[in-house]
Amino acid sequence: MTTLAAPDLPMLLEEVEVVRIDRLSPSFLRIELGSPALAEFGVDGPLYDQRIKLVFPHGDQPLPPLVDVDEAWMTSWFERPAEERGHMRTYTVRDVVGSGADTRLVVDFVLHGVDGHGEAGPGSTWAGRATVGDRIVVLAPRKGSVYGGIEFVPGTAGRLLLVGDETAVPAVAAILSMLPDEARGAAYLEVPEAADVQTLQHPAGVELTWLPREGAPRGEALHAAVLKHLGAPLKPVEVADDEIDPDLWETPSYSSSGEDVDTAVTHVGHDLDDLYAWIAGESKVVTGLRRALVKGLDVDRRQVAFMGYWREGVAMKS
Repeated sequence: MTTLAAPDLPMLLEEVEVVRIDRLSPSFLRIELGSPALAEFGVDGPLYDQRIKLVFPHGDQPLPPLVDVDEAWMTSWFERPAEERGHMRTYTVRDVVGSGADTRLVVDFVLHGVDGHGEAGPGSTWAGRATVGDRIVVLAPRKGSVYGGIEFVPGTAGRLLLVGDETAVPAVAAILSMLPDEARGAAYLEVPEAADVQTLQHPAGVELTWLPREGAPRGEALHAAVLKHLGAPLKPVEVADDEIDPDLWETPSYSSSGEDVDTAVTHVGHDLDDLYAWIAGESKVVTGLRRALVKGLDVDRRQVAFMGYWREGVAMKS
């Protein structure tokens, strides 16, 4: 397999091949991607919720040719028409298996569009049709270089709260598998149906709760379960459509709104002082949970990471 990027590029930009496919449940498909170039994949420390970029072909078109590959590659890539450049989407590394030239990235795909569960995008469509030997392009961290893409940074927090819908299940699953044995907290995962519930590795002190929607409104069970866990009133937080930031992304060090997170007020003696919350999924649901914690419960914004992985009815850019 051809290595596409120069060895001195600070990230891996490589063509990878499907080497294994496993259907985990009605809504989840696991694909292992391999390439000798993945021997250089890695980060300094646990992967946790490490994000990578995948480039899928446009329809039945071939993969885009990668020419003039340098640090400005992505800018020029976006300038090309979709039928030439394909479609870039963001995914989480669920696991890494093998080593050296046999290193494989494990990526879990949500099959949107199955039985009415959302609308299928380029990634979901490609995954549903994928066969062993198919190829896509991956943009991922290279050992020894700064790449970013990890938002789970609990610091010295005594309690963890992990919350997500089906699109966040791979990230939460990866985080849970890497937590120390002494970790304490809770994880709540909302999935389309009961058959999507998975057996996940997690510390005994972290309670894992699955919340199958089974046709109920998106986020309803998730919101109620999280507020009940925190001992808060169960009244839903109303969020109007025009109040939703489709690019919602707020961590203890960054806000997509441009606000200075460092100016957040520290609540001395607050019941939730030792909490670190990581919440991801559909933007409207995440916005409601953000309001419940930050405004309703006065949780310090520097104790939370809120990420809108997607917005219902809105096509994601990358």
